Amino acid sequence: MNAPVRLKTSAMIASIAAEGQRTISAPFGHALAKAAESRPRIVGMTADLGKYTDLHIFQAAHPDRFYQMGMAEQLLMMSAAGMAREGFQPWVTTYAVFAARRAYDFLCLAIAEEDLDVKVVCALPGLTTGYGPSHQATEDLAIFRGMPNLTIIDPCDAIEIEQATTALADHRGPVYMRLLRGKVPAVLDEYDYKFELGKAKLLRDGNDVLIVSSGLMTMRALETADALRADKVDVAVLHVPTIKPLDEATILVAAGAKPGRLVVVAENHSVIGGLGEAVAGAMMRGGVHAPFRQVGLPDAFLDAGALPTLHDRYGISTKAMTDNIKAWLAA
Repeated sequence: MNAPVRLKTSAMIASIAAEGQRTISAPFGHALAKAAESRPRIVGMTADLGKYTDLHIFQAAHPDRFYQMGMAEQLLMMSAAGMAREGFQPWVTTYAVFAARRAYDFLCLAIAEEDLDVKVVCALPGLTTGYGPSHQATEDLAIFRGMPNLTIIDPCDAIEIEQATTALADHRGPVYMRLLRGKVPAVLDEYDYKFELGKAKLLRDGNDVLIVSSGLMTMRALETADALRADKVDVAVLHVPTIKPLDEATILVAAGAKPGRLVVVAENHSVIGGLGEAVAGAMMRGGVHAPFRQVGLPDAFLDAGALPTLHDRYGISTKAMTDNIKAWLAA
């Protein structure tokens, strides 16, 4: 009798790219190394995760400006604050769970309260690893949205990571950016896209559904729009890379542009405290009343497993989002 096939879980740094999808390798590491060529204030710092946040690219290009702080995230944040006070611009990398949960107080009081020029760039946001709750940062946006002075960025793809890194190097102040690392899909160049800090962008228009999305879910939203076209469902996609400060003006215009159009907020984050609730609050304050639904992760500790399986299970795959939107329209 043959032994059953043992399914493997996804790797810690599993790619979200579909088979055959165009990707760019380590866009953050290469963009930061390039930005540092003309910006001597930039230094790179990490908590034993240079290889897993693509900061090793920066290390190779600028070894005298790279600092390995070991597995001590609180020390990492405090050291970055000290470097910023001395006139440097530290770019700090770790996993999102460690920045949000383990080092929150240090980032809050040493960096954000002092409004220091520190960029905190974190891998494994939301459900981008199959290693279970210890590494799945499903609530990082909820944790950080309430922190004064902190700008929050959730880029969609490799193109936007490159553009955002350059833009943030010219921006003064504390920033938290979610990072897709490794071989990252490239999709936004097909839409003549240019990242602007604090701005949402309408990538495509449509009469039946408006998907307001951030991060990798914008890629899923565009795929969903293509899939629904076969069912004669016309889908608009509004990409919101800056979670804070939120571009409420653009969101309100889009949400109110076509009365009766279903508004769906899609995010790689818990439905508690993220982009969905931010958009809903903006709509209520702005007097925009439209049918509203959320695509996001449940308020729960998620399973470990292979990423495609988990994305289907928790509703953030293209198929799951497509099926849900069709059901909402039919209800």
